[in-house]
This record gives sequence, C-alpha cells and structure tokens, in this order.
Amino acid sequence: MHITPEVRKAAREIKTPFLIMDMDYVRNNYFDIVSHVRNVQVFYAVKANSHPRIIETLRDLGSNFDVASRGEIEKLLALGISPERMSFGNTIKKVEDIAYAYSVGIDYYAVDSEMEVEKIAAHAPGSKVYGRIATSGGDCDWPLSRKFGTDVGHVISIMEYADQLGLDAYGVSFHVGSQNYNVNSWDDAIRDASEVFKTLRAKNINLRMLNLGGGMPVKHVREIKSVKSYGDIINRALDKYMSFVPDLELFIEPGRSMVGNSAILVSQVILRSKKGSEDWVYIDAGVFHGLTETIEGFRYEVLTEGKVDDTKISFHLAGPTCDSVDTIYHEIDLPKNIGYGDILYFINAGAYTTEYATNFNGIDAPRVLFVEDFIDAEMPIERDFME
Repeated sequence: MHITPEVRKAAREIKTPFLIMDMDYVRNNYFDIVSHVRNVQVFYAVKANSHPRIIETLRDLGSNFDVASRGEIEKLLALGISPERMSFGNTIKKVEDIAYAYSVGIDYYAVDSEMEVEKIAAHAPGSKVYGRIATSGGDCDWPLSRKFGTDVGHVISIMEYADQLGLDAYGVSFHVGSQNYNVNSWDDAIRDASEVFKTLRAKNINLRMLNLGGGMPVKHVREIKSVKSYGDIINRALDKYMSFVPDLELFIEPGRSMVGNSAILVSQVILRSKKGSEDWVYIDAGVFHGLTETIEGFRYEVLTEGKVDDTKISFHLAGPTCDSVDTIYHEIDLPKNIGYGDILYFINAGAYTTEYATNFNGIDAPRVLFVEDFIDAEMPIERDFME
C-alpha cells in the first residue's frame, strides 16, 4: 500500500498508533490468485487478519476460509459464512473443538500425527482429513515446518490409519514457509505430495485434494516475483507430477499474500535518547502493539513522514512498554534529525500486526481504519473507525 493523501491526513489528525487499510488491495489480491493458479479454491487463512471487513469482503468474492480455532469458527458463522466453506487447518486441535466443528458441519480437517487422526475419528467420524507434509522452508522469512507437518513416509502411514478408522482420506497439504522467495519451493513440495498420492492410490486409497498452503510473499525490503510467476510454477508442477489424478481438487491458503500489502501501520516518535554511543528512538507501537514479528528479525520497510531525503544514521528502534523485549530493531537507518512527534510508516503491514497486538502495560492496541471511510470526506479525530 502506498502513502496516499488520505493516509497522511489520518496521520496528522488521528491518534496513533493505527493500521490503515485499503480493501481494494484485498480484492485485487484475491483475483490475482484465482486468475493465475489454475482451478484453485481459495481458503483465506483467517489468522493473518480476522477483521470483519476483510472476512465480509472475501466472503462476498466467493472465498472459503482456513480456520485454526473454535473462536475463528464462531466469528465466521456470525458473519454468515456456512461451515461448508471452512477447513480446520490447524494440526493441533482440542477434542472439544473438533467435536464443536463437527457439530456445526465442518468437514475438512488437517492432520500430521496418529493421535490427531484418532481424535478426529472419535469426535468427527467420517470427516475428510488431509495429511500435512513438512517442507524445507528454505529462503523464507518465517519457516513453519519444524512445528507442523511430517515426512512423506509418515504422512502415507497416517493417511492409511485414517482410512482404517473410517475417515475419508481426502488429500495432502503443505506450507513452504511464510514469505517464501523461491518459486521452486512449490515444485519440490508438489513432487513430494505426488508420492503420497501414488503410494496410497496403489493401495486403493484415492486421495483427491491437494492443499498448496500459503507462502507467497509481500513486498518489504526484498524484491518479490509476481503472483503469476508463482502460479506458472505451480501449474507446471501440477502438470508434471499430478496429471494421474484427473479429478484433483486444488486448495490454496493465502494469508499474508491476501492482506499484507493492504495496510500501513502508522506510529509516532515519543522519545529520542542517547545511551553511551547508542542512539535510541522510541515509538508508540512495538512488539506488543503490532510489530510482534520483528522479534524473529522480520524486516518492514519503514518511512518517516517529511524526511525522505534527509541524511540517515543507525538507531535502535523500540516500543513504548516497560519490557526490554519490546525492541523492534537494534539497527535501522532513520533520519538523523528525527524527533518527538515524527510519524513512522510501516509499509505493507496488513498481516500479523493488529492480530498479534495486545493491551500490555495498559497501552491500547492499534486501531484499524479504512481508507474508503474517509476519502473526500471530513475526518474528525473522535470518529470511531474500528468496525
């Protein structure tokens, strides 16, 4: 998302911190995916940003939804989304949550262990299950395959076990890691998935769904390839490895790539200080208030209002709370003359920001605003843009 006149007006007139979103980006992202990945069904990963406006927009476009908890299921049901459009993609589920999901009509469940298969067989009998393959997670900002997924041989045995327990052994899923810059990661993962399909089909267990997961990147400090580039690799890999499954159903679970570029996190400098030879800047958003991913080194493009061309020096950048963990970056170049009240923009921050944010230390989490609410309109400071 670009810094538009509306964003600048909001930064001048509305109390920071806040996330300002443009839903046109979400709509464009949805169509970009379905246009370039052949015959795919989108299951938006709700965890990326569950704001009702996003959910309602995607609902009306025809998206399905990847849910990870009872809370997310209840939220979607309240927004008029039928359970047939939900997939319970978390491989770590409480028994009571499985039973609840089954009771409301959810039919898709991810697994990567025998115990999870047993839980689903007992509390969601006859449901469709899909086994999650681990991937290398190479060249991505946020690897996911140590905690989730398992090796190909294990997925094969898990799906055999699911079949034995009366479940519908439905398919295979994977996730190549969030912010994956290597388009060939999808080729490798689809090749591995095809081995599961071949082995089980030879045993008359006819898997018929492949879930591509998420992982397409959003522009931050590195250049990225287009969705078309990823779609071309995926389509070719499907032709190369999966043509023996003519009835293949194809799912994809975009999260960050659906909403990441739709928003800017706006924050304000509340202190500049010198500690020995170190220069520090403190802002009113931090790792507890929208920037949690920076704990793992995630790098946003950060711009300072009105000081684009000024000389820059290295600073430590930290949040406002009484916790030393609340340090965003120990090295970031900012304008040399940055000072109290200056505005910082964290570009393309629509995913995993407000969703992670807390009210720790009694400091309010960033509000969520929408560009379309105040284009060509008066924008009083007191107006509530939360919903």
